[in-house]
Amino acid sequence: MGVRTSIIDKWAERAWADYLIAVTVIGAHLLIIRLSGSGDWLTWIGATQRTDMYAAATGAVSAIGGLSAIAIAIYTTANGERLRAVRQQRHGELRRTWRSLLQGTALACALILAAFSLDRDGDPFSVRFIFEYAMVFAALRFARFVWLFDRIMAVSDADLVEEGSSVAVPARDPNWLERRRRQYDSGA
Repeated sequence: MGVRTSIIDKWAERAWADYLIAVTVIGAHLLIIRLSGSGDWLTWIGATQRTDMYAAATGAVSAIGGLSAIAIAIYTTANGERLRAVRQQRHGELRRTWRSLLQGTALACALILAAFSLDRDGDPFSVRFIFEYAMVFAALRFARFVWLFDRIMAVSDADLVEEGSSVAVPARDPNWLERRRRQYDSGA
């Protein structure tokens, strides 16, 4: 198993990491602004342009939320043997992940709308950083959504490919996750 796969697996198991990563990115940006006096890109445009950008971003994030709901519908209607086994054995984790993706979309929209309503000329409340946080957080959640959807579709596709063949579908080992965790624990 490669380092990249290990990092992605650890990120995928920890939905709370998105909050921390977004805070770290915005914190680093604030530090750069304070130390260098430059890089505050949202002050380069006027309040009217910023609010237009906030409105457009809210629409884009909401559209991604809608796509997430469609992806959940596709996931729940797929009925291959492997996907049924995954849903049966990992239903709690999958439900939590899907729910966190939808809640993350709602949080990002709420933060953008807060920035939209509080921004004034000169941005006296520095709400532009709320907007930046919301966008970084939404990007992380979108990456998580794409990753999860890709994994679910790969399982679903594997069922479809073998559906027409005469090859016997191998039995799924229910202890694979525990062995994998022990492998991580012994390697870390």
